[in-house]
Amino acid sequence: MDVVRQLLVVLHIVGIGALLGGFLTQMKGMKTGDVRITPAVTHGALTMFVTGLALVAVRKSSALDLPVDNAKIGTKMAVLVVILLLAWANRGKDKVDTRVFGAIGLLTIANIAIAVMWT
Repeated sequence: MDVVRQLLVVLHIVGIGALLGGFLTQMKGMKTGDVRITPAVTHGALTMFVTGLALVAVRKSSALDLPVDNAKIGTKMAVLVVILLLAWANRGKDKVDTRVFGAIGLLTIANIAIAVMWT
């Protein structure tokens, strides 16, 4: 079961890489207002969502019985749901409001900070 947890962590990191990378590649367009939601952003956020849920399930399983910080996981999940909603609602637009796009980036960084700093 520990191998499954480790694979889920790897996939979770791949998801955050796609989400953050999709944001960073579009940052140049924020000056001109020419930004859009790339598939990397939506797919990365969805990957994080699914693997995050699976990680909690694996940690709570009787085989590992590892503790779960419900407040931290709930906060991270809430932030990720907002990212998903913003990305999903704007994914088909040719141009996305820079405030919405900036919010996705800031929330992504916040989610990383929560994961690393919340002990």
